[in-house]
Amino acid sequence: MSSDKNIIQPERKKERTSVLEKIRRRTGLLVGIVGLALLIFILESLLGSGASIFGGNELSKAGTINGKTIDRNEFIMRFENQLNNYRQRNQGKEADEATRTQAVETIWQQYIIELVMKPQFEKVGIVVGEDELYEAVVVNPVETIIQNLTDPNTKKVNEQFSRPDGTLDPNKWRQAVQNVTGENEMAVRNMEEQVKSTRYFEKFRNLINKGLYVTTAETQAQFDLVQGPMNVSFVVKRYSLLSDSAVKLTENDIEKYYKDHAYEYLNTETSRKLEFITFNVLPSAADVSAIEKEAARVAGDLKGKTTAEDSVIMAQENENGAIIIQNLTKKIMSIRDSSVYTAAPGAVYGPYNEGAFFKIYKLEAVNSVADSARVRHILIGINDAETQKQKRSMPQAKREADSLVVLLKNKQANFDSLVLRVSDDFGSKTNGGDYGWYDEDKGFVDPFKYAGLMGTKGTTTVVETQFGYHIIEVLDVSKTRHKSFKVAQVMKLIAPSEETTQGVFAKANQFAGENNTAELFDKAAEKEKYTKRLADNLKEGDYQVPGVEGAKDMVKWAYTANKGDVSLFSFPDKFIVAKLSSIKNKGTLPLEEVREDVVKKATTEKKAEQFLAEFKSKAADAKTIQEVATKLGTEVLNQDLLMYMGGVVDALGHENALIGTAAGLKAGAMSKPVVGENGVFVVKLNSRKAPGEGINLQAQREEMETQLRGRSDYEVFNALKDVSDIEFHKSRID
Repeated sequence: MSSDKNIIQPERKKERTSVLEKIRRRTGLLVGIVGLALLIFILESLLGSGASIFGGNELSKAGTINGKTIDRNEFIMRFENQLNNYRQRNQGKEADEATRTQAVETIWQQYIIELVMKPQFEKVGIVVGEDELYEAVVVNPVETIIQNLTDPNTKKVNEQFSRPDGTLDPNKWRQAVQNVTGENEMAVRNMEEQVKSTRYFEKFRNLINKGLYVTTAETQAQFDLVQGPMNVSFVVKRYSLLSDSAVKLTENDIEKYYKDHAYEYLNTETSRKLEFITFNVLPSAADVSAIEKEAARVAGDLKGKTTAEDSVIMAQENENGAIIIQNLTKKIMSIRDSSVYTAAPGAVYGPYNEGAFFKIYKLEAVNSVADSARVRHILIGINDAETQKQKRSMPQAKREADSLVVLLKNKQANFDSLVLRVSDDFGSKTNGGDYGWYDEDKGFVDPFKYAGLMGTKGTTTVVETQFGYHIIEVLDVSKTRHKSFKVAQVMKLIAPSEETTQGVFAKANQFAGENNTAELFDKAAEKEKYTKRLADNLKEGDYQVPGVEGAKDMVKWAYTANKGDVSLFSFPDKFIVAKLSSIKNKGTLPLEEVREDVVKKATTEKKAEQFLAEFKSKAADAKTIQEVATKLGTEVLNQDLLMYMGGVVDALGHENALIGTAAGLKAGAMSKPVVGENGVFVVKLNSRKAPGEGINLQAQREEMETQLRGRSDYEVFNALKDVSDIEFHKSRID
């Protein structure tokens, strides 16, 4: 039991005042508001909707937990608050699919905590005392409070609440909390609730962990099993020796197995099964021909043009307006025609069909490049190196770089000192801006890379990159040189035309319209020899279907459609006609849904009964393992070094029943016939290797207890969820 005097107080029923009231009682008269506007800004992310839970029609429910209805609109309000907080933290950037999914999951877990975990705290009498809450929020604020008051950019507590050294000043914080009103008071109360919730969980965890222990006997047994490999002999009669057709199975046998093993078919989460046919939208021969003609026109346009004109053409013709110019060596040359190595600048090559694109290349220039170079640089960046927020514009960076070059050339400044004082490249500061020797394969951006490789020892230049402006001094270049080919590139996507897309859509739409029942769908798929693909065990809220990205709408439909319904779905490169072939609701699955598996297992059970009878009738009086084998007309199999944990049985594979049976035997003892996964067997434990001398069981015990306690949070949480009535309609949220 924890020593905390506030953990269990079952008799205490009176209302506890909040930290705000406690502060006001202790400090007396209110003083002037300190930093109210700043407090609004810092705490506003904590302001969320309440946890009201009320009923409505089915579609208005996000889910239910232990009979409590979670209102969909209230859930969405929390969800939108999370997304707004994300936008604020990321300069207006919208959350991607993964972030949205994580937000939904986080909110649902919060509901489970409120309605599953918190009632457990009340049952065992856990409370969070008024004094300890005051201490944790105000007197000695816990880490979560300090984090909420810390500027994420500077990593320091805001100066309105901090000491000169940037740490939290409790007096300033107490004054600020004392004087908040309205929404800001609610924000502070929310912070208080966060701390209180954390303390509840800590006490509950301590209460659970104090009751977990491992005995010395358990420690010894576990150590012997894990560390002591076994030498065994066994006789097995495999189920595969008897064909399934030789087993007579009645409907009563099937129903009995299903009833006796209903727990095997307990579906803990609702799922759906889809079968679907894909109509891919691919470019036709006419489409490819038309795109090739368009690419040939671009190739003609590039001939005789200047470099500036080439850039205009690339911006007009490339996907997304990309201007693609690369410096290539012979080793990485992408142009097929070897004449490029002797051609004059201006030569145009292509169009070439290179799979997804027709590509056109133009040789812009041929340069003599050093095999390697060594430079040092000063970066005048546009972004702050730590926060990555913009600190200056490109024109400002250019002016600063130019002025610094003047100082360097006039010997009014020292390169080494400027690197330390002004460079925004922390990676090279410790080496005076020197990145050492590099060659053309180095992953530097081209303007930086070629300032050295095409430069002359001792020269200083200003080079623009996407990072800002670099003041680059060439320290040295190699004597050996090679040719570098500057190549411009235009890529024309080989994509289906609108006419082709409409044609595929018409075909898919006709199939969906004419085959809108499960029976018609299956017959038509077989007749047309379409390949049906399967998406099984789809959970509500899944956004992916095997082989299909962005299938959220398909999954949503599966959770509103009836079994056997058929629907058409549109994707960027395909159309899909899907059939809802199975609905697996939470609870024990009906026999018709699992008949195939039941028949298979009931057949195996019949084989096991038959083999057990054979063991008992033929070898009941056998005294040795060899005698068992002889009477059954089979052989004895032997295995040395069979491990208890993760062991594999020779000739059988994973056979936990055999391993567990052997582990429970004394050396020299033989088991009775046992039913396993692969057959019926008798096993003899010949010997178990001793784990060794001088084992520290106390250390082993402590390790086992640590592992046990490490799992307690997760397993207690899941156990409470398992015994709760929980239903979540994730597809109704996002």
